[in-house]
Amino acid sequence: MAIYFASENIKFDLKNKLKVKKWITDIIKAQGQKVGDISYLFCDDDYLIQVNREYLDHDTYTDIITFDYVEGNVVSGDILISVDRVKENADLFHTTFDQELHRVIIHGILHLLGQADKSEADAAMMRKKEESALALWNSMG
Repeated sequence: MAIYFASENIKFDLKNKLKVKKWITDIIKAQGQKVGDISYLFCDDDYLIQVNREYLDHDTYTDIITFDYVEGNVVSGDILISVDRVKENADLFHTTFDQELHRVIIHGILHLLGQADKSEADAAMMRKKEESALALWNSMG
Protein backbone atom coordinates (compact mmCIF):
# COMPACT_ATOMS: atom_id res chain seq x y z
CA MET A 1 0.00 0.00 0.00
CA ALA A 2 1.59 3.22 -1.14
CA ILE A 3 1.17 6.61 -2.78
CA TYR A 4 2.83 6.98 -6.19
CA PHE A 5 3.60 9.98 -8.42
CA ALA A 6 4.28 9.91 -12.17
CA SER A 7 3.90 12.17 -15.20
CA GLU A 8 2.70 11.70 -18.77
CA ASN A 9 3.18 13.99 -21.80
CA ILE A 10 5.04 16.54 -19.63
CA LYS A 11 8.14 16.89 -17.52
CA PHE A 12 6.87 17.40 -13.99
CA ASP A 13 8.44 16.53 -10.66
CA LEU A 14 6.31 17.08 -7.57
CA LYS A 15 8.13 18.98 -4.83
CA ASN A 16 8.10 17.72 -1.23
CA LYS A 17 6.90 14.21 -2.12
CA LEU A 18 7.45 12.81 1.39
CA LYS A 19 5.57 15.72 2.97
CA VAL A 20 2.71 15.31 0.46
CA LYS A 21 2.51 11.57 1.21
CA LYS A 22 2.39 12.25 4.98
CA TRP A 23 -0.28 14.94 4.46
CA ILE A 24 -2.46 12.63 2.36
CA THR A 25 -1.98 9.79 4.85
CA ASP A 26 -2.91 12.07 7.78
CA ILE A 27 -6.10 13.21 5.99
CA ILE A 28 -7.13 9.63 5.22
CA LYS A 29 -6.37 8.35 8.73
CA ALA A 30 -8.27 11.28 10.30
CA GLN A 31 -11.36 9.87 8.53
CA GLY A 32 -10.79 6.44 10.09
CA GLN A 33 -9.66 4.99 6.76
CA LYS A 34 -6.48 3.24 5.60
CA VAL A 35 -4.18 4.16 2.73
CA GLY A 36 -4.29 1.67 -0.12
CA ASP A 37 -2.63 2.18 -3.50
CA ILE A 38 -3.05 5.75 -4.69
CA SER A 39 -1.46 6.83 -7.95
CA TYR A 40 -1.15 10.43 -9.10
CA LEU A 41 -0.48 11.08 -12.77
CA PHE A 42 0.47 14.64 -13.66
CA CYS A 43 -0.21 15.38 -17.32
CA ASP A 44 -1.14 18.07 -19.83
CA ASP A 45 -4.58 19.15 -21.06
CA ASP A 46 -4.34 17.03 -24.21
CA TYR A 47 -3.77 13.83 -22.26
CA LEU A 48 -6.50 14.52 -19.71
CA ILE A 49 -9.18 15.49 -22.23
CA GLN A 50 -8.45 12.26 -24.10
CA VAL A 51 -9.01 10.28 -20.87
CA ASN A 52 -12.14 12.34 -20.20
CA ARG A 53 -13.53 11.48 -23.65
CA GLU A 54 -12.53 7.82 -23.60
CA TYR A 55 -13.55 6.80 -20.07
CA LEU A 56 -16.15 9.35 -18.96
CA ASP A 57 -17.68 10.39 -22.31
CA HIS A 58 -17.06 14.07 -21.44
CA ASP A 59 -15.63 16.43 -24.05
CA THR A 60 -14.42 19.11 -21.66
CA TYR A 61 -11.16 20.22 -20.14
CA THR A 62 -10.81 19.58 -16.43
CA ASP A 63 -8.13 19.91 -13.78
CA ILE A 64 -8.64 16.46 -12.26
CA ILE A 65 -10.15 13.06 -12.91
CA THR A 66 -10.42 10.57 -10.07
CA PHE A 67 -10.89 6.84 -10.56
CA ASP A 68 -12.19 5.34 -7.32
CA TYR A 69 -10.99 1.85 -6.34
CA VAL A 70 -11.94 2.13 -2.65
CA GLU A 71 -12.78 -1.18 -0.99
CA GLY A 72 -14.24 -1.03 2.50
CA ASN A 73 -12.05 1.29 4.55
CA VAL A 74 -9.01 1.02 2.23
CA VAL A 75 -8.67 4.17 0.11
CA SER A 76 -7.28 3.42 -3.36
CA GLY A 77 -7.54 5.15 -6.69
CA ASP A 78 -5.94 6.79 -9.68
CA ILE A 79 -5.89 10.58 -9.71
CA LEU A 80 -5.00 12.35 -12.95
CA ILE A 81 -4.16 16.07 -12.76
CA SER A 82 -3.70 18.49 -15.65
CA VAL A 83 -0.78 20.75 -14.77
CA ASP A 84 -1.97 23.10 -17.56
CA ARG A 85 -5.36 23.53 -15.81
CA VAL A 86 -3.71 23.97 -12.41
CA LYS A 87 -1.55 26.81 -13.80
CA GLU A 88 -4.54 28.47 -15.45
CA ASN A 89 -6.73 28.11 -12.34
CA ALA A 90 -3.99 29.52 -10.11
CA ASP A 91 -4.01 32.67 -12.25
CA LEU A 92 -7.81 32.74 -12.42
CA PHE A 93 -8.22 32.38 -8.64
CA HIS A 94 -5.26 34.68 -7.81
CA THR A 95 -3.29 32.06 -5.92
CA THR A 96 0.08 30.40 -6.33
CA PHE A 97 0.64 27.36 -8.51
CA ASP A 98 1.72 25.33 -5.45
CA GLN A 99 -1.38 26.29 -3.44
CA GLU A 100 -3.70 25.38 -6.34
CA LEU A 101 -1.81 22.14 -6.96
CA HIS A 102 -2.21 21.10 -3.33
CA ARG A 103 -5.92 21.98 -3.45
CA VAL A 104 -6.36 19.71 -6.48
CA ILE A 105 -4.22 16.93 -4.96
CA ILE A 106 -6.43 16.82 -1.87
CA HIS A 107 -9.62 17.28 -3.94
CA GLY A 108 -9.00 13.83 -5.43
CA ILE A 109 -8.48 12.32 -1.99
CA LEU A 110 -11.70 13.89 -0.74
CA HIS A 111 -13.54 12.26 -3.65
CA LEU A 112 -12.02 8.91 -2.66
CA LEU A 113 -13.24 9.56 0.89
CA GLY A 114 -16.78 9.94 -0.46
CA GLN A 115 -17.15 13.71 -0.81
CA ALA A 116 -19.21 14.62 -3.87
CA ASP A 117 -19.22 18.07 -5.49
CA LYS A 118 -22.02 18.03 -8.08
CA SER A 119 -24.66 19.93 -6.06
CA GLU A 120 -24.11 23.42 -4.64
CA ALA A 121 -24.27 22.07 -1.09
CA ASP A 122 -21.78 19.30 -1.85
CA ALA A 123 -19.46 21.73 -3.65
CA ALA A 124 -19.55 24.08 -0.64
CA MET A 125 -18.70 21.18 1.68
CA MET A 126 -15.87 20.12 -0.68
CA ARG A 127 -14.42 23.67 -0.53
CA LYS A 128 -14.66 23.66 3.27
CA LYS A 129 -12.83 20.32 3.48
CA GLU A 130 -10.21 21.50 0.97
CA GLU A 131 -9.58 24.63 3.05
CA SER A 132 -9.25 22.53 6.21
CA ALA A 133 -6.77 20.20 4.48
CA LEU A 134 -4.79 23.15 3.11
CA ALA A 135 -4.62 24.64 6.60
CA LEU A 136 -3.14 21.34 7.79
CA TRP A 137 -0.64 21.41 4.89
CA ASN A 138 0.39 24.97 5.74
CA SER A 139 0.83 24.07 9.43
CA MET A 140 3.18 21.20 8.57
CA GLY A 141 6.02 23.64 7.87
